[in-house]
Parts: sequence; structure tokens; C-alpha cells
Amino acid sequence: MASIMDLCTRKIVGFHMDERMTKELVIQALDQTYHLQRPRGEVLHHSDRGKPICVA
Repeated sequence: MASIMDLCTRKIVGFHMDERMTKELVIQALDQTYHLQRPRGEVLHHSDRGKPICVA
């Protein structure tokens, strides 16, 4: 399971599950969250594995 948390509200705003943890699983979780939340403007994704990613 890959989950996406809103750090301002500390709520899980999206997730995706599969049998194995792969980069595709994480990308699907990000895509699902982006389409469900419909953010305005840029979004900053910060993982615990590297530097933050800006999603426009």
C-alpha cells in the first residue's frame, strides 16, 4: 500500500494497493490523489526518499 498524506491536515488523501511495492504503485497513488483532490496551482510532493517533487 502506498498512501499520500496532506501534511497540513495530517489526513490520508489518497492511496493505492498492490501485491508488491513498486514505483508504478506509488505513481498510481499520486495520480489517484491528484484527480480526487483537484488541487489548484502547484503541488509539492515530499517523500522520505529524496528531494521534494513539484507537480503542476
